[in-house]
Amino acid sequence: MSIFRHRHINRTTYHNISKKKIKTKPLNKTTKMGNKNLDEIISKRYIFVEVILIILFLVISIRLFKLQILDYNTYLTKLTTATEKTVLGASAPRGRIYDRNYNLLVDNVATKTIYYKKENGITTEKEIELAYTVAGILDVDYKKLTTKQLKTFYYVTHKEECKELIKDSEWDNYRKRKLTDTDIQNLIYERITETELNKYNDTDKETAYIYYLMNKGYSYAEKIIKNKDVTETEYAKISENIDSLHGFNTKLDWERIYLYGNTFKTILGNVSSDTQGIPEELANIYLKKGYNLDDRVGISYLEYQYEDYLKGTKAVYKVTKNNNYELVSYGHRGNDIVLTIDIELQKYLEEMLSSEVLKASYEPNTKYYNRSFAVISNPNTGEILAMAGKQVRQKDGKKEIVDYTPGVVTLPVTPGSIVKGASMLVGYKYKAIDIGTKQYDECIKIKDTKEKCSWRSMGEIDDLYALRYSSNVYQYKIAIKVGEGNYQYNKALKIKDDAFTKYRDMYASFGLGVKTGIDLPVESLGYSGTSTLPGYLLDFSIGQYDTYTPIQLSQYINTLANGGTKLKPYLLKEVYAPATNEKDAFGDLVYATNSEIMQTVDVDKKYIERVQLGFNQVITNGLGYGYMGNYQNSSGKTGTSQSFIDTDGNDIVDTETVTTSFVGYSPSINPKMSVVVVSPDISTGDGYQSLVTKRISAQIVNKYYELYK
Repeated sequence: MSIFRHRHINRTTYHNISKKKIKTKPLNKTTKMGNKNLDEIISKRYIFVEVILIILFLVISIRLFKLQILDYNTYLTKLTTATEKTVLGASAPRGRIYDRNYNLLVDNVATKTIYYKKENGITTEKEIELAYTVAGILDVDYKKLTTKQLKTFYYVTHKEECKELIKDSEWDNYRKRKLTDTDIQNLIYERITETELNKYNDTDKETAYIYYLMNKGYSYAEKIIKNKDVTETEYAKISENIDSLHGFNTKLDWERIYLYGNTFKTILGNVSSDTQGIPEELANIYLKKGYNLDDRVGISYLEYQYEDYLKGTKAVYKVTKNNNYELVSYGHRGNDIVLTIDIELQKYLEEMLSSEVLKASYEPNTKYYNRSFAVISNPNTGEILAMAGKQVRQKDGKKEIVDYTPGVVTLPVTPGSIVKGASMLVGYKYKAIDIGTKQYDECIKIKDTKEKCSWRSMGEIDDLYALRYSSNVYQYKIAIKVGEGNYQYNKALKIKDDAFTKYRDMYASFGLGVKTGIDLPVESLGYSGTSTLPGYLLDFSIGQYDTYTPIQLSQYINTLANGGTKLKPYLLKEVYAPATNEKDAFGDLVYATNSEIMQTVDVDKKYIERVQLGFNQVITNGLGYGYMGNYQNSSGKTGTSQSFIDTDGNDIVDTETVTTSFVGYSPSINPKMSVVVVSPDISTGDGYQSLVTKRISAQIVNKYYELYK
């Protein structure tokens, strides 16, 4: 009431005031002149505003003319595109893989494929109906169907029943946002009983699996329903009924085939299957690159390493208003890669290695022996010509050979005397010895330790003799001088800790104790001892402390062979685009690997040449005679080391074994090839020692020269 009363008073007051006479004074001359000037100012401002408006109108008109007339087609395309969906086709064939001589190793083979591509706006009910229809046409192995996937099928086909599985209190918490959609779904899945699932017959389960495949991965991508053992009848029935089977279609897909069977297959790597897509452990890597979860990708070794080259380009489709698909761009095969591997040499190596490993496992005193490794490479480029590892294992009471080639880059071993070339160079560099220095080969004893001796007493010997017959004592005395120790028989010995650093730095310049950089996704570093006791330095100098992989040993011998240049080992030689016509084997060259220098050994050239001469004498009239087959114009070094294994599975080494190894190159001047052979745990104690390492190495060299005369 107070509001309305207040308004009445205001109206009355206004009425009374309006009746009063208001006295005004006439305008004087000055006032009239002021008004005239004011009118002129206002008139000018009106004109200014009109000009501005005209200019703005012209600008807008020109802009509209450009948009509506000149750029009409451009913006029409953009508008159309903005309302359209584009989807990718199924994974395109991968690039082929060849050996260094352009022999085809890995190709793709066409396979009949049934696939599904979701139509825009299709309902769940319609997809379930389609799944049942297709289940009546295709014979699909639903044994891969998981319980969770079957529960999902139950969930989408029994929504009302599933809602009743949730308590009122839980719905209240859901409305209060204390429970999420995921929480509700998980509760439903937990409460779907086996009794309900057991009501499904074989057709239902087959349908459930097909429905799962239809909705797996990215919504609008092509989903492979079946691409193995597709019968002509199945293929024909789907093809004939694509109009009614909305989204289902047929095509020819691809699978990897290996022209040389299992030869080098482990290192060639694997590709994920159509049902696997991107493995969970690789999802973060591939999703960041723009892949979809259901894409087929390289998952190991070279297929993984060179995925960016090998992957094909998918076809691109446009989803039209009537839910059809129009091809926007064709897909095409990935780039072809050429490896450094000689497949004929590789095939021979694997067959010979398998035979020798199996043979050696039956020899005396080989209780704990079960594997050997070999690497063949070019010392002047770093190219890997062949590499293999073979292992013997028991199966059903019988011995069988399995591939263990990854061990070349992942399995560290105790190398033994093959590293004495690098140890000798430590002595030269730090003035512990010089060319021709003689030292007396006698047992070394440090207080509270066992004597350390050579395999036999050699008397007074020089550096070449020490290499030729693999004197341990010669290296011990070098190590003591490098460590600036004052040695006395059976007395305590002190050395400077930096002696280990001096040795490891020299070893690293040859590739020992550091990653080689080989183009594979996995590579082990090996073990580096942590103790700096003097006795361990002596052990280190003869290859009895740190451990190295066969590929590290390969880089080591290559560095020595080429005169002190450490090159990165590699398997990829060239990359080519797919050929544009059938007459050409390859398209344009995309990439070619050049040798990469990683480091140069920091020591006078004359000392490297001295070690090379010593390694030559090892082969011509030393302990390595016969290791390079029929080719004595070669160089190399044998190695025998103490190693230890765990025999009872408790991760504690409890048994001493002997590991034999060999590194060599040929010819001694301007070498063309190098070889590394390692046979861990070949024997125990001082008993019979198999010559398997020697046999393997000799056959490799002979075969190489047979192929490269």
